[in-house]
Amino acid sequence: MDNVPIKRLMNWFKDIFGKKKEIRIGFYGPPNAGKTTLANKISMDWTGEPIGKVSEIPHETREVQKKEKVVIRTGDKSITMNLLDMPGIATKIDYEDFIKRGMEKKEAQIRAKEATRGVIEAIKWLEHVDTALVVMDSTKDPYTQVNITIIGNLEARGIPIIIVANKLDLAESKPEWIEEAFPQHPVVELSALTGNHVEELYEVIAKHSR
Repeated sequence: MDNVPIKRLMNWFKDIFGKKKEIRIGFYGPPNAGKTTLANKISMDWTGEPIGKVSEIPHETREVQKKEKVVIRTGDKSITMNLLDMPGIATKIDYEDFIKRGMEKKEAQIRAKEATRGVIEAIKWLEHVDTALVVMDSTKDPYTQVNITIIGNLEARGIPIIIVANKLDLAESKPEWIEEAFPQHPVVELSALTGNHVEELYEVIAKHSR
């Protein structure tokens, strides 16, 4: 035993005892990229229940929404996941943006404060995520401060990243923009709204999750 290299011994223990029975999947991305729609699709596919409310108003999700023990099956693999739908990440949250959406000033100010807390909570939850699905709107330029910041934070923590080029159902969708922007990570093109290509996401999760 003394002659066995320490690194090899550690890898052996990791292989035998380190496989997680459940993985925590975090849904990250800017507001209105389709995180909750995708989380709902996955949850509905395998549990028959949604995970949260969807709205066209930014920052509808202002605290982490969870769905535990979601078992997906792809090929000969079965994976148990805890879905963590995170609040949308933004570098600036202005209550006046909510007023433009039809809210009264007081309600808009409350929403802005809650959204700010949600961003902080989402960042804190990075410590509890095993694999991150970074959802991006494929109709928009992916070279944004928010997207780059999210990817950078995940990479710094060594968290496996799967990028979802969402809204493939829209005519202006250009998923190749996202693939060109972040070639170092797997990109799955899909429509969370219609469910088109979501099976490919399950295959990639099974392959890349730790």
